[in-house]
Amino acid sequence: MSIDFDAMIGFLQSLVQTESLSCREKPAMELIAREMNRLGYEDVGSDEYGNTVGVIHGAHRGPTLMLDAHTDTVGIAPGVDWEHDPFGAVIEENRMYGRGTADMKGALAAMLHAGAALDRSRIAGRIVFSASVMEEVVEGFPLDPVIKRFEPDLVLIGEATDLNISHGGRGRAEIHLETIGRPAHSSSPHLGANAAIMMIEAVRAVEALTLPSDPEMGHAVMALTDILSEPYPGHSMIPSRCRVTYDRRTLPGETEETVLAPLWEIGKRKNFRAAIGEARYTTYTGVEIRVPKFFPAWKLDTQHDLVRRTLDGLRSAGFDPGLTVWQFCTNAAYTAGLLDIPTVGFGPCREGQAHTVDEYIDLADFKSAAGGYMGIIRHMLAIP
Repeated sequence: MSIDFDAMIGFLQSLVQTESLSCREKPAMELIAREMNRLGYEDVGSDEYGNTVGVIHGAHRGPTLMLDAHTDTVGIAPGVDWEHDPFGAVIEENRMYGRGTADMKGALAAMLHAGAALDRSRIAGRIVFSASVMEEVVEGFPLDPVIKRFEPDLVLIGEATDLNISHGGRGRAEIHLETIGRPAHSSSPHLGANAAIMMIEAVRAVEALTLPSDPEMGHAVMALTDILSEPYPGHSMIPSRCRVTYDRRTLPGETEETVLAPLWEIGKRKNFRAAIGEARYTTYTGVEIRVPKFFPAWKLDTQHDLVRRTLDGLRSAGFDPGLTVWQFCTNAAYTAGLLDIPTVGFGPCREGQAHTVDEYIDLADFKSAAGGYMGIIRHMLAIP
């Protein structure tokens, strides 16, 4: 069978025109389920978190390969003008514009159509396609029911790689620092202890930390993202409590304890507490997810069997891919970082196209990605 590229492009347009913010993916999931059924996927359905799954069963026994693409997108920043309607899916000069085209509805559509176009009589194993929820806020944790049900041997994630192969990725942690002072009237601040000033000293010490580095991923990152003091507004009171949030991008081998340990040490001297934040979200199905905001980094050796087979599969499809690592965090933080399931990434677009104004996907790369997915799957699930 061959891919119907016109149908694939039309499906992507419909998907981009369907808004799907994190925790609000239901309309997009309904569209995806209809497309799965139209393309001949089996066992199509959703789980308690709202992930939509379909299966391609090969004619021969073999491993389970899970293809994962998240359906949720970030929103549109207020006050920033788009040249193209973010939900118009306008095609201009061989590009489709719109929120989610690059991150990552384009890869989702290409994966879905590639899996359906394969000759099942030549497949040993099964393809589990997962259109997943809430990646933008809790990378990978909502995949838990999919993993438990299908127990994949291998995972392929379609995040942006510019048609190269990702064999690793940074993780992410949300860290909260807190100082507790003593309230006083702002006309007599010397009678209290200003928690905001205490936090200034804490931040100076934290910003001076030397962070670890990785030969491929570069340095870990620790970026201050917000500062809140209480009471707010102060109304003639100095702050008695101050809280700072850091976004910490982690490297392979780092754990919650190794990330927090240097902060705890500084906290003893600067009088602040440091802890990993908690994610608390409700899925569109009404189920609450509560998990620590620590999503580990991961990396497969370049000689790992999965990496080599992915390379061979792409070469068989006419590609000459390079090896890369993601600088951002993906659902692989869960599959590879937490569960140690061999995982690689392959997708159209560049990392820098995600979350941008006038986000777009090049349609030539979109079509190429679909061919690449076919090559990878054929090679991974080849008849012995």
